[in-house]
Amino acid sequence: MSLIKFPFETPPEGIEMIEVAEGIHWIRLPLPMKLDHVNIYVLEDEGGWTVIDTGMNTGKTRALWQALIEGPLKARPINRVILTHHHPDHVGLVGWMQSEYRAELWTTRTAWLFARMLTLDVQETWPEETLAYYRSAGMDSDFYEKRKAERPFNYSDVVAPMPLGFKSLDEGHTLTIGAREFTVRLGQGHAPDHITLWADDVVIAGDQMIANISSNLGVYATEPEADPVGAWFDSCERLKVFAKPEHLVLPGHKLPYTGLATRLTQLINNHHTALDRLNAHLAEPRTATECFQPLFKRKISEGEYGLALVEAVGHLNHLHQLGTVSRTRRQDGAYLWRIG
Repeated sequence: MSLIKFPFETPPEGIEMIEVAEGIHWIRLPLPMKLDHVNIYVLEDEGGWTVIDTGMNTGKTRALWQALIEGPLKARPINRVILTHHHPDHVGLVGWMQSEYRAELWTTRTAWLFARMLTLDVQETWPEETLAYYRSAGMDSDFYEKRKAERPFNYSDVVAPMPLGFKSLDEGHTLTIGAREFTVRLGQGHAPDHITLWADDVVIAGDQMIANISSNLGVYATEPEADPVGAWFDSCERLKVFAKPEHLVLPGHKLPYTGLATRLTQLINNHHTALDRLNAHLAEPRTATECFQPLFKRKISEGEYGLALVEAVGHLNHLHQLGTVSRTRRQDGAYLWRIG
């Protein structure tokens, strides 16, 4: 397998665009979180631009988009936005582009339904189902009380309203963008029905295949028995068959790279190794939040705590569904997991 290489070591800044392949331009937008950026790709298309993902709906990001549209992009209109998956850092300004610039939205039915539903689901207090889920994971009591006292994060805080209307994409669909024909291949685990786009020379990967970091494989109160880790393994194995040494991979975060087959193997092996460490840790009963150290091999800060919790549950659910661990309810509602 080929080594992983990074042809573009310096990312674009502000409204700078880097042409990473003929007709494909890389933009980087800021995010207000520890992972402080998202990669956007703008493709020259017949009579206009096709945009891949949009960043969050923040004043700073919207101002950058307006500067891009009035500057480097002004020669062509934005005709189409392709949304890889429904997470806020990717979908945030899709609805704005639809409403303000009459761009068509192309995505999976699953991504559109999630995005549309979540923008309409505004909550001023925490749902009991979510609080019960946090208790079941053994969330630290101080963190739990602090979170419970705060207004919940709402998807609509950082995602613009989603108007009606989209074009549905699914596994195996083909679409032409500029001089390239892309095939849609769906990934699972990080987000349901995550779009990746495959051409002869380029793979637009979203968050399904990132170099340097592994995408979060989280379980939430909406589907507490989900097995995103198992779905991730299946996707990595299936997608690896299509990887070619010449593919330039354009991910949603970090740097573009080559060596996709090697990276997919790494992603598989990294999680298997984490599961082995977790199995050893579960010789004694543990809550999900007591599994951070073997899974992540470092201290988890407050800003990472929520993502670490949902990923720990994801790995425990996988072992539970394999039948290698069991769980029992503690009196306070927390699950205790152990081998056997």
